[in-house]
Amino acid sequence: MNKFKFFFTLFLFTALWANLYGQNKSYPFDIKISGQGKQSIIFIPGFASSGEVWNETKSMYEKDFTCYTLTMAGFAEVKAQPNATFTNWETSIVNYIHENKIEKPILIGHSMGGGLALAIASDYPELIKKIIVVDALPCLAALMNPTFEAEEKTDCSAMINQMTSATNEQFYQMQKMSIQRLVADTSKQELVVGWSVKSDRRTFAEMYCDFSNTDLREKIKTIKCPSLILLEEYFKNVKPAIEEQYKNLKTANLQYSNKGLHFIMYDDKEWYLNQLNNFLN
Repeated sequence: MNKFKFFFTLFLFTALWANLYGQNKSYPFDIKISGQGKQSIIFIPGFASSGEVWNETKSMYEKDFTCYTLTMAGFAEVKAQPNATFTNWETSIVNYIHENKIEKPILIGHSMGGGLALAIASDYPELIKKIIVVDALPCLAALMNPTFEAEEKTDCSAMINQMTSATNEQFYQMQKMSIQRLVADTSKQELVVGWSVKSDRRTFAEMYCDFSNTDLREKIKTIKCPSLILLEEYFKNVKPAIEEQYKNLKTANLQYSNKGLHFIMYDDKEWYLNQLNNFLN
């Protein structure tokens, strides 16, 4: 009997430890889980953005879907972690899906988050049910330089030094100037700027540099799942270049918004939600 009690106690302790370990395991993102439904959606925000960028989108789907909303480490007040790279973040999201037994999730990613959705669906084609890419390209640098080739190891030190040495006011003014090219809805501009200035500067620089050196044009040919690509209105002017970037994605459904800038979910909200509804339903 004593021996039985010993092994039973040991079993309970081991189960408890494993459960606590699973709950406390560190991922390079903050995650909020909401809604209910057998089908899951994972929302991945863009560069220096909070998961709050998905608030209005998520509210439309929480009745029927379980929603996992990420904010990446170092962005929008989430504590920074070492080894902030595009590949590490991709692998960590995949590990989270496996370890939490999320079956065939739908990925919705904006900007760099859209790049992560493309990368995950490329490298793990059986893992994902569908992807929605909101204003992202397989290779942003190639839009300006079609002959661009990613470097095996790029030197980000100059960008890191520039970002980390700027004063808070200088950095704020930099973000305030750039926001006018990203968000047409003036009621949302200060919100997005606030996420940037509350981000860790080193992570900001490292990820901007790393993502600028990312080229997914070739690897997206392995994607099997349906793929909705939502692009800002400006890209209508360079359709041949856009279609060239996406030519290897055989499941791509490219749609161009009617107005606004990079944050389509704010600038062309009705069109954006109609696209999502048609694709998800």
